[in-house]
Amino acid sequence: MFLKRIALLEEEIPSFGRYPFSIPSIKNLKKLNLENPVTFFVGENGSGKSTLLEAIADRCDFNTAGGGRNNTYDVYASESVLGKHIRLSWLPKVTNGFFLRAESFYSFATHLEEVDESGFKDYGGRSLHEQSHGESFLSLFLNRFKGQAIYLLDEPEAALSPARQLTFLRIIHDLVSEGNVQFIIATHSPILLGYPNAEILSFDEGEISPIDYEKTDHYQITRYFLENRKRFLSDLLSEE
Repeated sequence: MFLKRIALLEEEIPSFGRYPFSIPSIKNLKKLNLENPVTFFVGENGSGKSTLLEAIADRCDFNTAGGGRNNTYDVYASESVLGKHIRLSWLPKVTNGFFLRAESFYSFATHLEEVDESGFKDYGGRSLHEQSHGESFLSLFLNRFKGQAIYLLDEPEAALSPARQLTFLRIIHDLVSEGNVQFIIATHSPILLGYPNAEILSFDEGEISPIDYEKTDHYQITRYFLENRKRFLSDLLSEE
C-alpha cells in the first residue's frame, strides 16, 4: 500500500459555500483512510468522486488533464482547486503512476504525437490515434502500467466494451498480484465494481462511506433491468 490517508485541510478553505467545497461529500470529508490496493469511488454524477480523484492526481503532480509527472500539456480547466486543500499521507511515498481521465484522453494521445521519440514503446508500438478508443485504453493499461506505481482512473469503462472490461479486470489482477501497485478508480461500471475484495466507497448520501457491491445502485439497477427488462421499460416509457 502507498497512499494511506486523504485529509481535507478545513482551516485553509475560504468558503464551504463555493464549489467544489460545497459538494456534500467533500464538505464532510475530514479524513479518508485507504486500506486496499484497489479502491473504487462510486456515486451519482456530481457527487464529488471525480473531483476528489482529480485532486489526488494534482497532489501526485500528475497532469490533471491525464498523464503522469512527465506529461506536460495544457487543457482548458484542468487545474484542481480541491488539490490545494487536501493532504496525502503515504507509506511509502511513490512518484510513479498515471492519471487517466477518459474525457480528455484524446488530448493526451495528441500530446504523445508531439513528444514521443521512442516509437510508442510504452503504448504497444503504435500511435494511440491509430487505434480504436478501446484499443488505445488497453494499450495504455498493458504497456504503460508497470512497476511500483499508483494509478488513478476516472471512468476507464468509457471506451471499453463489456468483454474488454473483463480483460481490464485481469490486467488489474495481474498487476496487484505482483504486490507493488495501487488503483483508485471512479466508475459507474457494475462489471469493474465486481473486482474481488476491492473496497467500494460511495459518495452519495452526503458523505464518503464503504458500501457492499450488492448494495450499490450500479448493481441493483443493472440486475433489476436484466431480470425485468420488459416490465422495467414498460413502466419507464409508459405515458401517464
